[in-house]
Amino acid sequence: MSDHKGAAMIYPVLPEADTLIADKGYDSDAFREVLSERGITPCIPPRANRRSPATYCKTLYKQRHKVENMFAKLKDWRRISSRYDRCAHTFFSAICIAATVIFWLNQ
Repeated sequence: MSDHKGAAMIYPVLPEADTLIADKGYDSDAFREVLSERGITPCIPPRANRRSPATYCKTLYKQRHKVENMFAKLKDWRRISSRYDRCAHTFFSAICIAATVIFWLNQ
């Protein structure tokens, strides 16, 4: 399943935001329409085979790597990458502890 088809399932629960940064997998006219209806500016690079390429802010899109790096650092923690915790609140607590330690070590 492509990313923009999976994103269609979360249309009703999209949070309020000014901008949504996504990769090329989410580039579809339907997804862009839903975002604009909710007042969210899409920052999605167009696919190579798109007939009419959509515009996006390249400088803002470059900031996406910071989020990707944080997920990569969280996956270094075995407890989080293996999802040992059964309860969602315990798993979330482990993520919070790991994020705090990662932040503290990088200061």
